[in-house]
Amino acid sequence: MPRDAHQQNETSVILSDLLHLTERAVAPAEALLETAKAYLRDRLSVEGRVSAKLVEQEQTAAHGLAWLATYVEALRQMHGWAARLDVEGKFGEVEQLILQIAFGEYLAQMQGGIPMSQGEILRLSDIGLSQEDQDALRTDAVNTLTASGNTQAARTRLVALMQERSAEITVGHCGLDDELDMIREQFRRYAVDRVIPNAHEWHLNDELIPMEIIEELSEMGVFGLTIPENHGGLGLSKASMCVVSEELSRGYIGVGSLGTRSEIAAELILAGGTDAQKEKWLPGLASGEILPTAVFTEPNTGSDLGSLRTKATRDGDDWVLNGNKTWITHAARTHVMTVLARSVPDTDDYKGLSMFLAEKTPGTDEAPWQDAGISGGEIEVLGYRGMKEYTVNFDDFKVAGDNLLGGKEGEGFKQLMQTFESARIQTAARAIGVAQSALDEGMKYATDRKQFGRSLIEFPRVSGKLAMMAVEIMIARQLSYFSAREKDNDRRCDLEAGMAKLLGARVAWAAADNALQIHGGNGFALEYTISRILCDARILNIFEGAAEIQAQVIARRLLS
Repeated sequence: MPRDAHQQNETSVILSDLLHLTERAVAPAEALLETAKAYLRDRLSVEGRVSAKLVEQEQTAAHGLAWLATYVEALRQMHGWAARLDVEGKFGEVEQLILQIAFGEYLAQMQGGIPMSQGEILRLSDIGLSQEDQDALRTDAVNTLTASGNTQAARTRLVALMQERSAEITVGHCGLDDELDMIREQFRRYAVDRVIPNAHEWHLNDELIPMEIIEELSEMGVFGLTIPENHGGLGLSKASMCVVSEELSRGYIGVGSLGTRSEIAAELILAGGTDAQKEKWLPGLASGEILPTAVFTEPNTGSDLGSLRTKATRDGDDWVLNGNKTWITHAARTHVMTVLARSVPDTDDYKGLSMFLAEKTPGTDEAPWQDAGISGGEIEVLGYRGMKEYTVNFDDFKVAGDNLLGGKEGEGFKQLMQTFESARIQTAARAIGVAQSALDEGMKYATDRKQFGRSLIEFPRVSGKLAMMAVEIMIARQLSYFSAREKDNDRRCDLEAGMAKLLGARVAWAAADNALQIHGGNGFALEYTISRILCDARILNIFEGAAEIQAQVIARRLLS
């Protein structure tokens, strides 16, 4: 048997029965999760109700449950993806290899330890599961996949196919319809032509993304992508938002994130705004003529938004803001700030918070603040530089009375919560784009770089890193698409969006770190693109809910 044929046969041992195996492996994983939920619900409850205090005391167990649930949902969605492709006649060798490696690796991690971060490995015993509980995951199907799924031969074969198909946009069919595939191609071409040639220079010089790029994205409909047509937008799906965010972030996370603030502002106004506010703001947001920024975080609060101290007090029919905000992205050049402030006197929790659409004059890099009552300074950061981060200080900053969102006080926190699903779906998509850019750079360098008379990609541990990047990118992608579909169908998806964001951020960091490792010492040099990608990837585990907060939220939902 020729060597190549033998290698393909070796990697295809389980493929004839692969979909049947993965279907049979999902059920015991789901059952294990239910056992873990029931055990922890009992352990963390007082008088029949889950105790927030106990959840915090048992964070490792609770957060481990969140990760276990994320893995189970990931496997469920990967099997669904493969089954749909099989029906469409698109379940080829690349997709089969991705599926078997995904199941082989994630099932093995569930059995042996799930990495919640580099130094935190979650064992099932940490959740409190007995050996007997854990043995329920050792079925014939699971054992076959863990033994034969993620093998060196499978990883090597996958990378060989990736090399053959280097012109393809993604590794494997993503499972999208033709319209979304066309959107992906359009934005990939744009990123290659207009973003990638300039992104590293913008990063190194710590420059704002040029207004020319913003104007071009406006013309392409990026800012009104999911805003309904009757409000001036394109009325497309959240899945389209994922695709656009992926490809723009693959070029540069700063460009991929430009639409995030418009997405948040539009969601706030659509869900909580008055008819007059929708008429006033949404068409301008959709066209890109109005650039918004989100002004929520304060220096000493972080994720604890309920303890915000910035105050809004009445001044006749209008309002006056006083207080300090931090980590405000793209604050200088924007026209409106969505500001969360305390307007209800004598409150110290989320019930006293209100949301304001605070208008401001756009500034420049040199002179960011143009209005009376507002000031601040730039926060120098490692990555994610294209829009810049700022502190913002309000000192009797005036806001028109009509700009209290929804015309109601005390609704701000609730209004903000309604945006988190879309924001986290979009952040998951950005993470996938960053991970994909890391894979792009890693593949290119491993192919071109010679050591000991061979390309780096010929060494098994190098090709293995690249294979796992491709596999985990597809896993994270399917989770994000699933959450987007749930959102498009008006189903609650905070749990699914949180899982997509949690896993996507870890995948992006792992991909960037491994791609830099492939570069060796050159990866540590600022001139190489991968050094920027590593810096950009690091923020994904922090913003839109740090990984620990995200796991806490997921756990509370699972146990409620």
